[in-house]
Amino acid sequence: MSDPRAALPDVARLMADLCEIPSVSGQEQAVAAEIRRRLAALGMDVTEDDAAATIPAGCGNILGRWGPTAPGTPILFCAHLDTVPQDGPVDVVLTDDGFLTNRNRTILGGDNKSAVAAILVALQRVRDGGIPHAGIEVLFTPCEEQSLRGATAFDVSALRSDVGFVFDHSGPIGGIVTSAPSHRLITATFRGVSAHAGLAPEEGRNAILAAAAAVTAMPLGRIDDATTANVGVIDGGVANNVVPDACRVVMEARSRDDAALAAQVTAMLDALTWAATEHECDVECDVRAQYHAFSLPDDAPQVALAARALAACGFTPTRIASGGGSDAAALLHSGFAAVNLCNDMVDIHTPDERIAVSTLERTLDVALALIAAARDDA
Repeated sequence: MSDPRAALPDVARLMADLCEIPSVSGQEQAVAAEIRRRLAALGMDVTEDDAAATIPAGCGNILGRWGPTAPGTPILFCAHLDTVPQDGPVDVVLTDDGFLTNRNRTILGGDNKSAVAAILVALQRVRDGGIPHAGIEVLFTPCEEQSLRGATAFDVSALRSDVGFVFDHSGPIGGIVTSAPSHRLITATFRGVSAHAGLAPEEGRNAILAAAAAVTAMPLGRIDDATTANVGVIDGGVANNVVPDACRVVMEARSRDDAALAAQVTAMLDALTWAATEHECDVECDVRAQYHAFSLPDDAPQVALAARALAACGFTPTRIASGGGSDAAALLHSGFAAVNLCNDMVDIHTPDERIAVSTLERTLDVALALIAAARDDA
């Protein structure tokens, strides 16, 4: 029986194979082993840091390197190996309209294995074609879906590249993410008093009721063009006949404007404090910075090089503002000149996730164009 994937381009076949290797954040061991094997087969110098012990993750940050064969600007490609949780296995199928998706009703994992595949196939083309380059590094990170923890733990002093490119945004190819938000994770735990809900409810202090009042009082959703806020988890109670004495609420706020972010976090904390007082409960709040905003000028070297490569592929470079995080933010905060490029993933983090085969081929074209543009910088 013939392999239904045999007719697919090599980048699409590789992405499908990688997506079928489970790699939920913290459980990236199997896909990491495959990546290390492929990089070694390409003749790269491969190292892995100790991020797996400190995060913890299923692997460390995997760095592959080729020394230059031509003058120019040495460059880095970066993609993450982990996915959000999945509710079942991945069985990649090709739709009639040319998209790869999961036969089962859970994520595909093309976020970010579409980028991993494009980078690996670009490396294969360079090696097999003897294409000269100014030096290429590749960085594959764990736990990106957990607030960029892998890239944040990475020591950028290990890099020899001047600029880096991340393919991890769902916009159409041609988009260059030149600004993205800071992110704050807020965890609040309400402490009340338990009591029998039928015999003596008045003796209790309902922690869930306090949490509900706090959420109702908060500004949430899209606050302004640069700012969003969300309540993602509420967890409390033990039984329907017990007044709950504890409730945990996990929230976030993001903004590309640090003053607006501070105001939003303050508004959420004020709502939590008010609700605790109103319902005679205590509340413990923890606010943690997950990643930091950035804004890149048009003449930033990584932006300028990306624009030239995209134009060479026939795309119109477009500067965009994002509401999400990427490894580019962590690398930038560590002092390395990175930028995130759109690779047209569709409905990521959902059972409808998919990516067009033609998109994978175009992403591969952009990666090769970046290598050529970096060489032409000589």
